[in-house]
Amino acid sequence: MPLLTIVLVILGVGVLLWLINRFIPMQSTVKNILNAVVIIILVVWLLKVFGVLDSIQNVTI
Repeated sequence: MPLLTIVLVILGVGVLLWLINRFIPMQSTVKNILNAVVIIILVVWLLKVFGVLDSIQNVTI
């Protein structure tokens, strides 16, 4: 996956989160949970894109 695509996805998610936080009225706890979930999903996606998750799955204990 090209680096430009990764940067555009990160920027898109950031703008979408900003728009949701700015213009949709929510309690602060719900907003914090939503932000945390979106960031966790983004980090997992980034780990998968860079192949870190694949190498972790091959480790045996």
